[in-house]
Amino acid sequence: MDQNICIASPSLALIKYWGKKRMPGNLTATPSLAVTLGGLETETQVYPGPEDFVLLNGKVQEAERYRGFFEHLRRRLKVDQHFHVRTQNNFPSSAGLASSSSGFAALTCAAARAVDRALSPQALSALARYGSASASRALFGGFVLLPAGARRAEPLLPAEHWPELRILVAVVTEQRKPISSREAMTVTRLTSPYYRSWIRSSPKLIPQAVSALKARDIEALGAAVRLSYSRMHAVLLASDPPLTYWTARTLTVLNSCARLRREGIGVWETMDAGPQVKMLCLSSDVARIKQALSEQDERIRFIEAYPGLAPRFVDRAQREVRYA
Repeated sequence: MDQNICIASPSLALIKYWGKKRMPGNLTATPSLAVTLGGLETETQVYPGPEDFVLLNGKVQEAERYRGFFEHLRRRLKVDQHFHVRTQNNFPSSAGLASSSSGFAALTCAAARAVDRALSPQALSALARYGSASASRALFGGFVLLPAGARRAEPLLPAEHWPELRILVAVVTEQRKPISSREAMTVTRLTSPYYRSWIRSSPKLIPQAVSALKARDIEALGAAVRLSYSRMHAVLLASDPPLTYWTARTLTVLNSCARLRREGIGVWETMDAGPQVKMLCLSSDVARIKQALSEQDERIRFIEAYPGLAPRFVDRAQREVRYA
């Protein structure tokens, strides 16, 4: 069964999507532009079984979270097979680091391989979307676009386009976040007075970000990235009840990033629905950023990521790597 071991990396939205269309299919209400995070990995192995069963980092997962995904998967693959899944992350799970994106991407690829279905990355992207919309992006490496309402993501630029780019993650807590993104999206849609403004304004950042990305203009890209996450969190804060994922240590990092920019060090932060802070910078500035943040709070743990690759299968016996 070693040929069914799949490794996938999470997809970090630089321009965020937040909200789902009110129709079946787990379709996003806004577009998103993302980078696949090399260095962060989910490793997943799938076996045939009498019932669906998911073991994540050694812990049995709630069946309801995966029920709809597995049912859709069986319909699309035209099989009756149930799946036993063993999966693990080398980064904190359900803590605002997009673990669901790499998790469902790896699960989709491994499950298709387990039932001997050879599917294109585009078809796998459409399948993974049912588990997590961001997982549709994690089926591709480098930089990826997911249009609003799209059934699959679109590769935009390969990882090799910007090898000097770094995404420095400041892990401020290892704990699970208090409310899932899926639940929080429903709350904001139903209660936030800013939600409709978010839906209208968010797509306008995409052309700016894509242009900056193609030109490898980190200052212009960073400005768009900061606007996107700030507006998303404004929608969250205006919900009823107000939703916030930030901690005191999160704010320490955000304030430090602002200070570093004033001092001429290029670092632009972003955040998802979680307390961790991800910082865009160039490889030449990583050491100075780490040092400055450690001086503010020595308990912060860092993960250095970079534009990563698409999901891949690992044959442990022969030490081969084959791309999905």
